[in-house]
Amino acid sequence: MAGYHIAEIKKRLYGSAGKIQEELDELNDAHEQGSKIMILVELSDLYGAVEGYLEQNFPGMKMHDLKKFSDITKRAFKEGART
Repeated sequence: MAGYHIAEIKKRLYGSAGKIQEELDELNDAHEQGSKIMILVELSDLYGAVEGYLEQNFPGMKMHDLKKFSDITKRAFKEGART
């Protein structure tokens, strides 16, 4: 059966870590196909998969909570130190 993806990608349950992996696999497939639009769609889907994982496994945590620490990590990377 033909579809968007060339690679065979296992479908996973929303809210699971496996769903994040599924979206990463789809992102890699989109990259292999060289489709910028599909890459952006898969990045959006990956965002949703991470959001679902938070909802399922860390009730009350939101994406902005991850963003806050991501910004701290980015600052450490730019400064070249994590201490």
